[in-house]
Amino acid sequence: MSKIFSNMAGSVWKILVQTGDHVEVGQDVVIIESMKMEIPISAELSGVVKEIKKQEGEFVNEGDELIELES
Repeated sequence: MSKIFSNMAGSVWKILVQTGDHVEVGQDVVIIESMKMEIPISAELSGVVKEIKKQEGEFVNEGDELIELES
């Protein structure tokens, strides 16, 4: 099981995947808005989206879990 974490504090602006989607390494999965900038968060491992931990509009801190993947 792998997890995708936020690499900065900000608001979840857009979630680009849904539960059950297959993601590849380097694929953008979430966009975080911080200080009026949109920062994409990419998958570091391939897998299937098991659970989305945060919702659009929700504030996250650096290190917060965003998505859980199954191999």
